[in-house]
Amino acid sequence: MAASIYDSAMFRDLVQDRETAALFSDTAELRAMLLVWGALAKAQAGVGLIPSDAADAIQRAALEIQIDPAALAAETGRNAVVVPGLASAFRNEMKAPEHAQHLHYGATSQDIADTALALRLRQVLVLAETRLAGLIGILGRMAADHAETPMLARTYGQAAVVTSFGAIAASWGAPLIDALEELPRIRDRVLRVSLSGAAGTLSAMGPEGPAVRAAFAQGLGLSDPGHSWHSDRTGLAALSAWATRLTGSLGKMGADLCLLTRTDLGEVMLGSGGGSSTMPQKSNPVGPSVLVAIASHVAGLNGVMQSSIVHREQRDGGAWIAEWMSLPQICLGLGRALALASEEADGLAPMPDRMRASIDATRGAVFAEALTFRLARSLPRPDAQTLVKGLCARLTDEDTTLPALAGREIVGHDLDGVFDPAAQMGSAPDEARAFAEAALQLAK
Repeated sequence: MAASIYDSAMFRDLVQDRETAALFSDTAELRAMLLVWGALAKAQAGVGLIPSDAADAIQRAALEIQIDPAALAAETGRNAVVVPGLASAFRNEMKAPEHAQHLHYGATSQDIADTALALRLRQVLVLAETRLAGLIGILGRMAADHAETPMLARTYGQAAVVTSFGAIAASWGAPLIDALEELPRIRDRVLRVSLSGAAGTLSAMGPEGPAVRAAFAQGLGLSDPGHSWHSDRTGLAALSAWATRLTGSLGKMGADLCLLTRTDLGEVMLGSGGGSSTMPQKSNPVGPSVLVAIASHVAGLNGVMQSSIVHREQRDGGAWIAEWMSLPQICLGLGRALALASEEADGLAPMPDRMRASIDATRGAVFAEALTFRLARSLPRPDAQTLVKGLCARLTDEDTTLPALAGREIVGHDLDGVFDPAAQMGSAPDEARAFAEAALQLAK
């Protein structure tokens, strides 16, 4: 296996999302940095810091020059950052020293690297928003279609009461709506230029510095933070935390699907499953398992991102490098999880007959709470609980059901609807329909 599963040719189709991966290649990073330099030169020429013809030459070269990432390895190994080696290679490739001398004027490596990252994160968030909205729509339709489909609700792995499959779908989707609604704030915090100079003061550009930063931001379609964020990593940490919560929500859906597709339950069927090397009958819940794995992996990497908030003084090489090791894989996991969750949800087939069979398999014990509260209308509730608990204890020994025992031994009480799954779903159908309506409104 490769050092990172995301880079493995063998595991490519399991975990890799090609659209997101394309944004985190060496080539994509260098291309983004060159675009940043071109935009910076134009902004500086606009206020007279560098000649206009030099800015034109730099911007044109930024669109045309191709630089081999491997050729930068030696200098990057010495300098820790790509920018010094890239700047030297770019100037050489320009073949115009009179213009190339104005490249990177007054900026620092972190300005170029962080702004280039923002350009790529913009595309990451576009992909995430599109996929997230699509997944919410799929789950919304599922919730609407199955708002009244009874199934067991389980707590601690045990049968609890009756819910609806639509409500389960809604429980998967509700956190996703929250994540979608948070996205504008995340964009505000990360899609911004960095232009602060050597140590955050922008001193080399003199009084024109703020105007350059504003024009620089406008040229790239990013925001102007109005200050240095070299050592303020809270925006990237917020993105990481958002991705962690989102992949965690998708992992919860995956974990539920791993349980619901068990051979002894079979309450839902996946559109496709994985095979076994030795057991031909197997159809493993591979997709849901990957969702669980990604959630765990992203949560671990998020710890690194949050610790990188402690960014010492005006630049901290250790904390910054730790971000490079973590954030790309968080984004790759996020992209794959969203794409995979949509595939799994779209191919999901609920099995109402199996759901009803699971309810029936409890011998009516799943209605114990409903029976208790019905009896509590005329009995003290502790007495009702004791009575029902005693009946439940007899179910297995007497090979009977709770409705049968209640019919024989509880007289003078109205038990109409107590043992009807359709009548005991509580607010589950309403919650399913409310989520479905919210999903529909997002699509408009």
